[in-house]
Amino acid sequence: MIDLYNKATNEPLGSVTEADLKVLVDALEEESSEDQDYYIDAATIDVIGDGRASDHLLKLLRAALGESEGVDIRWNRR
Repeated sequence: MIDLYNKATNEPLGSVTEADLKVLVDALEEESSEDQDYYIDAATIDVIGDGRASDHLLKLLRAALGESEGVDIRWNRR
């Protein structure tokens, strides 16, 4: 399993599958091959919500975003 966290607060957001992580890796920009964080905003959620992302992943990302313009998340493999 892969755990997602709010990068700024280190608050756990939930766990996702390898398939969910692949959606994030494939859809979002990484600064390096070792990059494990992403900036998420409403547009990002719309892009991956085109059928690629699971409902579970979308729910976690929407909860992490809340009312903010955007949020940095990071992931860690258990």
